[in-house]
Amino acid sequence: MGFRTDARRTIKLVRNVLASRRAQRTLAAELAARPRLEPHRYKIGVYFADGKVNLYQLRQWYAPLAELAKTHPVLILSRASGAALALLEESPVPVAYVRRVAELEQVIHEQDLHVIFYVNQNAKNFQMMRYGRRWHVFINHGESDKMYMTTNQFKAYDYALIAGDAARARLSKVLWDYDLDKRAIAIGRPQADHYSGVLPYTPDDREVVLYAPTWEGDRAAAAYGSIASHGVHLVRALLASGRHRVIYRPHPRSGVIDHAYDAANREITQAIHEANVEDPGAQHIVDDGAELGWQLAAADVAVVDVSAMVYDRLAAGKPLLITRPVNPGAEIDTGGYLGACEWLDAGPGESMLARLDEVAHDQTALERLGVWVERYFGDMTPGATTRRFHAAVEHLFAEWERFAALHAGDGEIDEHDERADAIDDDLEATA
Repeated sequence: MGFRTDARRTIKLVRNVLASRRAQRTLAAELAARPRLEPHRYKIGVYFADGKVNLYQLRQWYAPLAELAKTHPVLILSRASGAALALLEESPVPVAYVRRVAELEQVIHEQDLHVIFYVNQNAKNFQMMRYGRRWHVFINHGESDKMYMTTNQFKAYDYALIAGDAARARLSKVLWDYDLDKRAIAIGRPQADHYSGVLPYTPDDREVVLYAPTWEGDRAAAAYGSIASHGVHLVRALLASGRHRVIYRPHPRSGVIDHAYDAANREITQAIHEANVEDPGAQHIVDDGAELGWQLAAADVAVVDVSAMVYDRLAAGKPLLITRPVNPGAEIDTGGYLGACEWLDAGPGESMLARLDEVAHDQTALERLGVWVERYFGDMTPGATTRRFHAAVEHLFAEWERFAALHAGDGEIDEHDERADAIDDDLEATA
């Protein structure tokens, strides 16, 4: 068993290295055909050190960043070739490929970046955070009650843009000596102002069900994924009902660790394909697109796992079910919404379908939902959360100007790291 595991890992590593080299060659040609970035244009950067597999973390910020760029031009700083290639194709704001620290430094000196946003906790974030005289701001890639949301790593950033009162309460319980009033700025969920898009189906009288599970997790405490425990039976029951249209949106990392989870994911995809062949009018969807928004707004009811998708859907204020993890080691914070949500237990497809129908048409449950929307996101009337996001950015710029004036006589400091080339001689693990 150990030999087979090692062999699979070796093959995967070789494939990743080859994919990285191909991506770098393609990227070099793409960048050579593009004009250089205009110097001193960008004062907001979004730092992304991950590979293509984790682009979902950045994609959810596309629409808010594009809106912000109308006032303050935004530049994405990508460290991985595969991610940079995808970003050059799909990002609504400009992208700089900065694989090596020396290249990152060049962009920093050419662009006068005052504010740097971070959407995750990649270890390479610290290669950017070493540069002072700018604000390093954690904006995260979603709101949730997972343990990730109370990590002590929040303290590494000058500021954090959080969703609302629930996030503030979580942080206050866990982080010692952290100035929440100054460093945590509540903005709601700007993405919710962009829950729109072209529907890939023709609406009719079918009830639309979004099933958006997370991946299987890399340890028992984070084993929230439901594809193998709930998904197959639930989706087959929905497909057989004739009353529902399924939008299936699995996490991009589904099955990367557990082969059984990967098999269940493929089984659901195949079942949807077969259902569409049998009844083309059903128009069930397997959704692996970059855009997230229309699904949350269009679905009559959503079934999601314990993940940020709970709160993305919560922001829409529409019927919602959360799958109860079957792994007894899965950690669930019941101090917030998960202590009052509508759970979906694993079981036969017919029983899960009955539970879904119950919640989808329960007006009392919908009213309770509204209370939690307020607690997690504050005012969610159209445009309100975008205004709070922009106000937070203006506050950061004002603070930058204030500190720049205070330290105007300090002189220039050479922040170049002479070890940069040695640090970055490693191959990219993920293209």
